[in-house]
Amino acid sequence: MKKAFLVAVAFVAFTAVHAQKIYATKSAQVKFFSSTKAEDIEATNSQAESKLSDKGQLMFSLLIKGFRFENELMQEHFNEKDYMNSDQYPKSEFKGAITNIATVNFAKNGSYPVVAEGNLTIRGVTQKVTAKGTLTVANGKVSTKSVFKIKAKDFGFTGKLITGTISEELEITVTAKYD
Repeated sequence: MKKAFLVAVAFVAFTAVHAQKIYATKSAQVKFFSSTKAEDIEATNSQAESKLSDKGQLMFSLLIKGFRFENELMQEHFNEKDYMNSDQYPKSEFKGAITNIATVNFAKNGSYPVVAEGNLTIRGVTQKVTAKGTLTVANGKVSTKSVFKIKAKDFGFTGKLITGTISEELEITVTAKYD
């Protein structure tokens, strides 16, 4: 009897875990913008991978060398050791959850304000971040958008880089259209 009960509990737990819907894309877009007196720096990476479950788990991952700039020299400098050091730290990622996922109805068209909390890793430094955004459901398709700011020093950018080349705060825009 005890064995049958454990098998039943394991089956229910297994079914509950696998019953969630996962939305995924390999073409999410991450942009960053930095503005100083010297110059504005903007770059876009349109090859970010993202997964979102209808239970709220959220993940973004991208290769640093995937960022594209208008100015090729900026792109070259961006990947060097003094900036992103993309040879040593080739990836950046966010792992977290939408904290108010219960307010989203995946079966009904609409735009839902959401809040994501989790860990953002840049240059090997991980910081907890919170970002407001919008999750949109349209004819069964799901998309997300968020614009938030991070402090450059929180991710290891120091010295002349801050207020000289890059601003103290970087604006990050993340958009994803899930399959």
